[in-house]
Amino acid sequence: MRVETVQVELRPRSAWEAMELGNALVRRHARAIWWPSLLLGLPVFVLLNALGWAIDRLWLAALALWWIKPVFDRVPLFVLSRAVFGAAPGLGATVRAQLRWGWRPLLGHLTWRRFSPWRAATLPVDLLEGLRGPQLAQRRRLVTDGVGGHALLLTTLCQLFVTALLVSLVVLVLLFVPTELLSESARAMWALITEQPPRWVQVLGNLAFWAAMSLVEPFYVGAGFGLYLNRRTQLEAWDVEIAFRRLRARLAPAASFIVCLLLAGALLVPAPGRAQDAGPGAGETTTPPVQPTRTWRHGDHVTAETDTTGDGAEDAAPQVPTLPVVFGEVENGEAFVRAVEGTYADPLLGDTRKVQRWQRKAEADGEARERRFNPDPGILGAIAQVFALIAEYGLWIVLAIVVAVLAWTASRWWPWMRERLGPVRTPAEIVVEDAPPLPEALPEDLIASVRRLWAEGRHRRALALLYRGSVEAMAMRAGVTLVPGATEAQCLRASKRLPEAEDRDAFAEVVRVWQRAAYGGRLPDDAGLDAMLARVAPRFGWRA
Repeated sequence: MRVETVQVELRPRSAWEAMELGNALVRRHARAIWWPSLLLGLPVFVLLNALGWAIDRLWLAALALWWIKPVFDRVPLFVLSRAVFGAAPGLGATVRAQLRWGWRPLLGHLTWRRFSPWRAATLPVDLLEGLRGPQLAQRRRLVTDGVGGHALLLTTLCQLFVTALLVSLVVLVLLFVPTELLSESARAMWALITEQPPRWVQVLGNLAFWAAMSLVEPFYVGAGFGLYLNRRTQLEAWDVEIAFRRLRARLAPAASFIVCLLLAGALLVPAPGRAQDAGPGAGETTTPPVQPTRTWRHGDHVTAETDTTGDGAEDAAPQVPTLPVVFGEVENGEAFVRAVEGTYADPLLGDTRKVQRWQRKAEADGEARERRFNPDPGILGAIAQVFALIAEYGLWIVLAIVVAVLAWTASRWWPWMRERLGPVRTPAEIVVEDAPPLPEALPEDLIASVRRLWAEGRHRRALALLYRGSVEAMAMRAGVTLVPGATEAQCLRASKRLPEAEDRDAFAEVVRVWQRAAYGGRLPDDAGLDAMLARVAPRFGWRA
């Protein structure tokens, strides 16, 4: 990978920011991702469903579409890997690349690693780095280290999104159903899906599943690619390398100019060999050769000794140190000491840092047990020890209590358990239950019966009798047959076959009054009941 051509800002991010970066890349290059995915995935969808239709096992087509998802994951990964380090490839380049790119690593992703929850983070390692054998396994572990939990959560959330989209597509059909038919349509749809669904329903279910999966999967791959980029940036310091490359590009013109000046200066300076061959001339002085000097340090004083004999003899006369002459006597006062201590205490200038990590205790069992039961000073230490003992032995205590309670109550639950676990007994005789009683016949004088029930205070019973009589009269006059348990909405639709509009309006008024009383608890007054009876009786041939 050419880091200098990267099109995004590479810096160490948290795992959440890295996944958001991958999703942003998917949104930016959506057309370059979804067009090749549809072009390659639609023929495969048609072929698998045709095979499932031929063998009458369309559920196998849905399973195969889910299983070969890693094959189509190469499309968004190919687009994103090229777009991050250059320009996004076109439709033709992406389709041609899928014929020969990334097939060898897919063997593991379609077999033993198919259920891996870290597939989003390991797929870029397998397809982009070209490693094999132990190096590939080590690289995969290195990349997933630290982001395994986020990759697992990413896989779970994407599966939940697919499920939510699938359920939403199924429920979307119910939005086009009228309100009065909603309950019956929901029951019919559930029966159509669960009880021997026809083939066209199964194909539509596979289409909804494939559409939901195709919509979510590029974001899954993009988030995994973002995690991969972030781990490579953390491990290989790509951000530092990019900063140095940009610095070099910025300083390259000035550096070439400085090199030219240095070369010109080197050419103008005379060669040292020629100056020595010329010898001392008129007006020139000869510099005595430099004698070798040895230096010793005694406490705060430095002593320099020059070898004047030419052979570095040890008995040369020592010279007076010149360091105090140049710098003077340095006083180690309190201010100087405080300044030194403050310098060492500065965290920006110090070379130490504090690192905390969990590690296994290396103490012997006896020492650990002795320290565990050794009471700490203070009330807080005693309370902490009590909680520690409860946490350590609490589960065993709860288990002992549960076992004791089960043993104490065995006489109550053991016969029931033995009956459940025993062999299934066939009934000795066939029990015949009585059929439910038929609804009572309507009275001859319906209006008088309704008024009598109303006067007795049985208002709901009176309105129910009036509603049942109106339904039977309507069905007889309209020439329709209602199913048992027909709802008010079905009765209203059947009443549209009545020849006269006044009959339809009178029946609709009875239904509205009954619905208000049955579901809302709103009863009409005596005058309202008399007015309704006076209107309905002549329409259905009842005596007022």
